[in-house]
Amino acid sequence: MQGTVDGFSYGAVTPLVAYLMACLGGALGLRCTTRSLLVTHSRRPAWLALGSAAIGSGIWTMHFVAMMGFTIEEAPIHYDKPITYASLGLAIVMVGIGIFIVGYRGATGTPLFTGGTITGLGVASMHYLGMAGVRFHGRFTYNTLTVAASVVIAVVAATAALWAAGQVRGFLWSVGASLIMGLAVSGMHYTGMAALSVHLDGAPHAAGGAPAASVLAPMLIGPLAFLLLAGVVVIFDPLMIMGRPDRASVEHKPGVPAAAVTAHADRRPAPHEARRPASRSGHHGSRTPQNR
Repeated sequence: MQGTVDGFSYGAVTPLVAYLMACLGGALGLRCTTRSLLVTHSRRPAWLALGSAAIGSGIWTMHFVAMMGFTIEEAPIHYDKPITYASLGLAIVMVGIGIFIVGYRGATGTPLFTGGTITGLGVASMHYLGMAGVRFHGRFTYNTLTVAASVVIAVVAATAALWAAGQVRGFLWSVGASLIMGLAVSGMHYTGMAALSVHLDGAPHAAGGAPAASVLAPMLIGPLAFLLLAGVVVIFDPLMIMGRPDRASVEHKPGVPAAAVTAHADRRPAPHEARRPASRSGHHGSRTPQNR
């Protein structure tokens, strides 16, 4: 039996809020990625880890905000808690791998392609694992071509967002990158939902998992609280807002330890020392009363 699906039970409210959540997570995560390119190797992992958790939480929150508007008219929906929580962990881990590659190798060439691909696959994997946690009197089936299109959207948009974050050119670049990341997550989600068909069982049986409202509400509170805390970190770090490195020479060297470049710059002689003739002091030192 074919089920009737409604993905917009609350109209445009859930898609809009979901997109804003994806943009918020992307903005915080990509600013942390940008910040990591301006510090030494010892501090870089902390910023990249924070960025990975922010993007992963934003992706996950976006998905389940959008799922609040998803209903099957003929059957109630429940969620399997372990699978649902596992989708959050998968998103953070896979996005983290992609971000660490870009953070240490730079946002160009092969590292950018590899990191963007892994990040995009993380977005797609989180979506389909999260859908696997949906319980109802039936099963989902997917159109293969539409699923492939959703994965391509996620990979391309995630790669573009990481490239923009790696440019280290200030706040406006970060805003643009976060909008692209939000587009990647939202576009992938709704393209994936368009690939979905619902087949209901003839004989109803009890579905596993907890009711949707009792699962989604507390799970959304946790990631939202984390995003707020990450936002506080951004607000109280002016360098991360402006995207300016401690030294101008570090700005265009993503993936290079800031300390190494700074130490090289510190060895340059001062301008007044470079202009001082070495022989003049020796000339004055050689003057004797007999030369007067």
